[in-house]
Parts: sequence; structure tokens; C-alpha cells
Amino acid sequence: MHKDTPITDLKGIGKARAAMFVSLGINTAEDLLYFFPRRYENRGAVTSIAEAPDGEICSLIVTIDTNPVERIARSGLSYTKVTANDGTGTLEITFFNQRWIAKSVTKNRVFRVYGRIFHGLFGSMMNSPKIEAVYENKKLPDVLPVYPLTKGLSQRIIADAVSQVLPLCDDVENVLPDEIIKQYDLSNKGEAIKIIHLPPDAATLERARRTLAFEELLIFRLALNSIKERSAGLAAPRMDFKGSGIGRFFDSLPFSLTGAQERVIKEIFGDLCSSTPMMRLVQGDVGSGKTVLAAAAIFFTVKNGLQAAMMAPTEILARQHFNTLEKLLKPFGIKIALLTGSVKQKEKDKIKESLSDGSINVAVGTHALIQGDVEYKSLGLVVTDEQHRFGVIQRASLVEKGDQTKLRAHTLVMSATPIPRTLSLILYGDLKVSILDQMPPGRQKIKTYSVGGEYRERVYAFIKRQISLGHQAYIICPLVEENEDLPRKAVEEYAENLRSNVFPEIKVGYIHGRLPSREKDKEMLDFCSGNNKILVSTTVVEVGVDVPNATVMLIENAECFGLSQLHQLRGRIGRGKAKSYCILMSDSKSPKSKERLEIMARTSDGFEIAESDLSLRGPGDFFGERQSGELTFKFADITDMELIEKTGQAAKHLMNKQRITKEIEEAIDHFFQKTMDGKTFN
Repeated sequence: MHKDTPITDLKGIGKARAAMFVSLGINTAEDLLYFFPRRYENRGAVTSIAEAPDGEICSLIVTIDTNPVERIARSGLSYTKVTANDGTGTLEITFFNQRWIAKSVTKNRVFRVYGRIFHGLFGSMMNSPKIEAVYENKKLPDVLPVYPLTKGLSQRIIADAVSQVLPLCDDVENVLPDEIIKQYDLSNKGEAIKIIHLPPDAATLERARRTLAFEELLIFRLALNSIKERSAGLAAPRMDFKGSGIGRFFDSLPFSLTGAQERVIKEIFGDLCSSTPMMRLVQGDVGSGKTVLAAAAIFFTVKNGLQAAMMAPTEILARQHFNTLEKLLKPFGIKIALLTGSVKQKEKDKIKESLSDGSINVAVGTHALIQGDVEYKSLGLVVTDEQHRFGVIQRASLVEKGDQTKLRAHTLVMSATPIPRTLSLILYGDLKVSILDQMPPGRQKIKTYSVGGEYRERVYAFIKRQISLGHQAYIICPLVEENEDLPRKAVEEYAENLRSNVFPEIKVGYIHGRLPSREKDKEMLDFCSGNNKILVSTTVVEVGVDVPNATVMLIENAECFGLSQLHQLRGRIGRGKAKSYCILMSDSKSPKSKERLEIMARTSDGFEIAESDLSLRGPGDFFGERQSGELTFKFADITDMELIEKTGQAAKHLMNKQRITKEIEEAIDHFFQKTMDGKTFN
């Protein structure tokens, strides 16, 4: 078999099934080889019924005590119940819509079951676990890969197909030099890929994952360095205070700057008045006043005869920035345009033409700002908000727009997400950092409570009381639609229940990422204007949305979010003069979840929360369940401090010794092609 062998040549894959594989991006044997599992089930880590943590997924070896009993629920749903034990306790197992179970799971047989266990008053129970028969002379696999699926494909079908292409691993060449593989105790790449698909045990799998993660992160760091090298020879437009009228801008503000804001604005202006391109991150907690600093930098840039662009990760946040900048800059004759995906084509074309001829001074928008056909006459400053949501490459591509006259645009990055120091090496490796560590006077401290579902009626009564006082409330849900496998609150169903059963006399709106932009904007406008008193939402309100009248935020299934994400959400309230309250609701029995939520209730320091989140969760998604933009890796975990440090050492060694091999160069080129959709930095 060759790596270019079509998927249709594999056993068991005809034309119809091949189309399903193609929908997953799999056209050839090589595509399938690099189609990696999204997670694993560690079924070999067997515990006992008595010791299994309540509400957690676990693996048990049990003997069936009773013959299966089949039932039909009133809804028509069929289910089968059996009782089992392992000598430490009894377990009631219920299987839904699996009628075949009655013939297989019979009394006195031994099985390994894998699922979520619950301990109650009447004993322990598990619903619809994965179940495997245990035989004396047959070892069950300890670790099972779980692949992304599409309709018509099962785990078994994909696993069977993958097994046919695994011989290709013998021909996979190492990207990393032998000295790096040996020094950092890594595996050969082909061997690592084979283990990723077919892990013999958890320890061997971890070494294989670490090998591929090391390569991935090392290539990223070398690619980041090549961006720095590429821009090192470019100069930036040098700005001047003379005639800029920047004093008039500060005089027009209805408030005084904090000491921290004054310190950071001096650093920004110092960079802008230099011919060396500014590469600066302004990092500050929610409400610390970053936007006014960006506005000052934009004012200064425009008054120096240049253009500015401000990019936000979501349309809601882009519109918010547009409205703020218009309020602050329009009185000075500065022309600002909003460019997002929902802008009509005719208006889009007009904006692009005006940016090209320089008649628009400032463009505010989403990733639409970096489309190939958007050109600027004289781009002098690029501001990106919530940088980790874009990734280094997207920001760099916007900066490229300033290369029309061989001058590189200055770059200002803003983030309200507190990032631990080591993690910032990856997210902001090429930036100087300014920290806003002082809050403007009058900013309200938010009272935070962590409660269980038994407090629901009291919480609803409290929300109703706050609304009767003229305030508004957010309710945050982690999902858009109900999913029977994930018993979490969903936006549309939740909002409808509130309207019908809980707050029939109160206007309730909802938004989520899948709503068309027009509907989303209407719902936000209705909430901002006070027409709707309650907004049920996913995390699209996480950054930038500013409604000073909102004093309550209820976060459902709070255990589903990262602490830093909860902190971001909490920052949407406490923006007015009234006292504000954040209520974290969770029925999770996990001690780890409880500890995390108690940290939220105890402190409002974003950096303390970020460090706690990182240490408590360990390797994992630091940003919770949301996507973190372009900065995504298949194997590398950007919270893995040790890996970040070691790949940094390795990258430095290879650059200093000029050991960038042909294989590494090709991997860097492939990285750029993948990240930039075929466009490379030359």
C-alpha cells in the first residue's frame, strides 16, 4: 500500500462509505493515518464500586447477579435492567434501547463496564455503560481510541480502516534530528503514530503523545521565530507628538486615567514614536480600561496621517468596539468603518475602496479585515483584542497589510484573559507586555456564590427581585441544543421554559453562536436597551458586551467552564453603580469541581484565578470548552509548562547550531500552508 492509495481501495469501503470518510477530510491512506483519535477511554484503570468517585466515569469488573429485566417506559423507550457486584458493592445497570443486551448480559457472567457511576440512597447505579465480556485467557485492551465521527460511520468501521493503513508507519520519516530524539527521550515518529492509533497501555500512549506534541510545538516555535526574522529588517512608521493634538483627546474624556493607564499609555506612545515596529500586549483584568488606551493609540496614529485597524474575535465585540470608538473619535473628524462578515456586499465594496484610497481612517471588524482583497493606503497601527482567540499567524497576516510601503504596521494586542507567565511564552512569544494592575474608581466588586440545584427556586426569586428594582440579568448555558448524553442546560429550551413557567411576566431573550447575525444583533440590542430584562446566552457574551444595568449573572453547569472563562463571564456585570451578583450553579459532586468554584467565590483577582485554574486542572484546555481560535494543536497542550520550556531549549539549540534540517524546513512550510490556507510568508 502507498500513502496516496485512495480510500476506496481499502477493504470494506465502497463508494457510499468513502463519501462519509471524505466528509471527514479523508481521501487517501495517508489522510487516514493522520486522522487521530480525539480522546481515549482508559478502561484498564479498573476501580471498585465502593471506591468509584460519585458522578465520575470509571471502569469496573463486575459479575451479573440477576437475569436481565426488560421494560417499556410510557414514552415508548425500552430499557433493560440488571444487577451486578464486585465484592465491594452492588451496582444497578440500566441499558436504554439496547434490546440485544437481554441475550448477552446474563446471570453469573463477568463483564468490564465503563461509564459514569452514581451513588444514591438505594445503592450505586450506572446508565448505558460500554460493556465487554471478560474471558479467562483473553486480555481486554486497556486504552481505546475514540475517533471523530460522521453520520454512517462507527468507531468500529474507522478502527478497522485504520488498522489497514498502519503498515505505512514503517515509512514515516522523523522530522526531529536524532540528537533531539535521544536527548529528550522521544520515540520515532512512525512508531509514535502507530501507538496513537493502537495504544498498548496508558504509559506507552503518553510517550507517543509527548513525541508528537514535542515535534508540533517545536515546529510552531521555529515558525514563530521565522516570523520574527522576517520582520526584523522592516521599519515601522515613526510618529510624532507635534501637531497630533493628543492632549485634546485626553481632555475630552469624562474621567481621569488611573496611574496604571498613564504608565501603559507612555509605553505605547514610546513605541509608536520609534521606527522599530511596536509589538506590545496590554493585559488587564475585565474593566481595567484597555479600550480607552487603544482609542488613544488609534487617535495618535490617525493624527500622524496613518490608518488604524482593530480586529475582534466576534461580531458582537467588533460592533461594541466600533460604537465605543465612534463615540470617542468621531468628534475629532476621524472616519471609522465596521467591516464584518454580515456587512452587505455593496457596503463591503465601498468600505474596501475607501480603505484603499485612505478616505476611511479606521477599520473595525472581525477576521474580515484580513481577507486578501482588503487593502489599506497607509496602515500604521493594528490592534487585536483577545489575541489568543486568533493565533499568532492571523495577527501577523493583518500586520502584513501595512507592508505596502515597506513599512510594517505597529501592533497592539489587548487581552482581558489573565495568562500565566509560561503560557504567555506561547501565546505572546513575540510581544512586550504591559499590565494594567489598577481598576478605575467606582468599579463594583461582584459578590459570587457557588450553589447546588436545590437553590434554584431561591435564585429565580432573587433574579425576579432584582428585575423589580429595575435591573437586568444574564443566564449562561454551556450548550445550544439539548443532548441526551450531556445533561446540561441548553439555550433555546431554557429560555422557552423561563418564558412559559418561571418568568411569564418578564421579557426573556436568548443568543448563541448559531443564531444568524441579524437575529443576534436584534436580541443584543433589545437587552442593551432594556427591552428584554433577561438574556439567556452561551459564552458569546464572554467579552466586550457592556450593559451597566445588568446586576445578576446565573451560570448553569458552572463546572463545565474553565475558571478563567468564568472570570471573563463574571466581568459582564458590575459595570454600573448598583451592587452585582454572580451565581455559579452546579450539581457536580466532584471535589475538584467544588474546589474550583470555591476559588471563584473567594477571589476576583484574575491572575490568581488563572494560576489556580492551571494548577488545578493540569494539562487540559485552559480556556474551557470554547475554541481558542487558530492556536490549536493536535497533541501539544499549551498549559504543559515542562514541554514549553524543553521545546524552547531545543529550538534555541537548533538555531544556534544552525541545525535546521531540510525536514524541519519542510515542516515549517507545511505549518504556514496549513495555518494560512495555502498562503505562506516568503
